[in-house]
Amino acid sequence: QVQLVESGGGLVQPGGSLRLSCAASVSIDSMAWYRQAPGKPRYMVAQIGGGGSTNFADSVKGRFTISRDTAENTVYLQMNKLKSDDTAQYYCNAYPPFGYWGQGTQVTVSS
Repeated sequence: QVQLVESGGGLVQPGGSLRLSCAASVSIDSMAWYRQAPGKPRYMVAQIGGGGSTNFADSVKGRFTISRDTAENTVYLQMNKLKSDDTAQYYCNAYPPFGYWGQGTQVTVSS
């Protein structure tokens, strides 16, 4: 089973920034970040392909960027101009996702 370890979450004020990291135990061609708020379904917010192409959910376009370090099997999510609606548990996974998930990392945007 591939190991996925997310980190970098925390409490931040509206308008602030956070950078999330995801370390995978193996190389994965297409990776994505997903998020799930309490009582809501999990959905993809950012995806990066093996060639570096990216896709973003409309809700984060222009504020979030996704990047990767292929040598380290690590994917990053830079989140800027954070809003309270961005509060959620964030997960990384393949795209499409494996049938299991890591622990995720909590992002809370609040004043």
